[in-house]
Amino acid sequence: MKQNTALVTGASRGIGRAITRELARRGYAVAINYFRSQGEAEALAAEITAGGGQAAVYGADVANSAAVGEMVARAEAALGPISLLVNNAGIAGQALFQDVDDESWNRFLAVNLTGPRNTIRAVLPGMISRKAGCIVNISSIWGLRGASCEVAYACTKAGIIGLTRSLALELAPSHIRVNCVAPGVIDTEMCRPLGAETLADLAEQTPLGRLGRPEDIAQAVAFLASEDASFLTGQVLTADGGFSV
Repeated sequence: MKQNTALVTGASRGIGRAITRELARRGYAVAINYFRSQGEAEALAAEITAGGGQAAVYGADVANSAAVGEMVARAEAALGPISLLVNNAGIAGQALFQDVDDESWNRFLAVNLTGPRNTIRAVLPGMISRKAGCIVNISSIWGLRGASCEVAYACTKAGIIGLTRSLALELAPSHIRVNCVAPGVIDTEMCRPLGAETLADLAEQTPLGRLGRPEDIAQAVAFLASEDASFLTGQVLTADGGFSV
C-alpha cells in the first residue's frame, strides 16, 4: 500500500495538533512543523510513533522561504513525497486598527499569508510532476465576515480564501486539489486571551450552543483530504456551529 505523507504547519498545539493526530490515525506519515514549541512537537511525534505511526519533527518559521524549502526537502527525504499539505500555522491578536504598527502588520502578513505561499511553492514541483496532491488551507470565519479589532488577522484570512480559490483553478489541470476550512470560534489557547466571559457569550451566539473543538476542524480537514472529497476543489468549508449563518 502506498504511503501518504502529510506536512502540517503549526502542528504542535491546538488545531494543528488535532489535525496531525487525525491524519496519523488515518495512516499518514506526518511531518510536524513548529516554530517555538519544540517540546510539544516532539511529544506529539513520540505519541504517534508509540502508536505505530510515522512522524518527524521540523522546526521552521513558515515566513522564511529558505527555512521552509529546507524543511520540505528534509521531510520528503525522511518520510517520502508530500501528498498532503495543511497550512495551519498562524498568529492572531486583538488591537484597534490604528494601534497596529508596521512591525505587527508585516508579521501578520508574513506568517498568515506569505507562510502558506512559501509552503505551497516548496511542495508544488513534486505534486505537479506526480500530477497528484492535496492542499488544505486554514482560514477563519473572520476572513469571510470581518472582525472588529482584528483587522490584520481578518485581512490575512480573507487572503487565504482568495489564494485557495485562485490556486484551485490554476492547479486543477495537474489534478491537485486546493480547499479551505474556515473555523468558527474554537476552544484553543489562541482564543483564551478573549476571556471567559467573551467566550461564553460567543458560545451562546453559536446556534449549536458550544465552542468548536480542535477535533471538529481536524475531521473537516481529513474529509477534504480524502477520496470522499475527490471532486471538491476551490471550496471553503465553514466549520463554525452555525455562527455565520
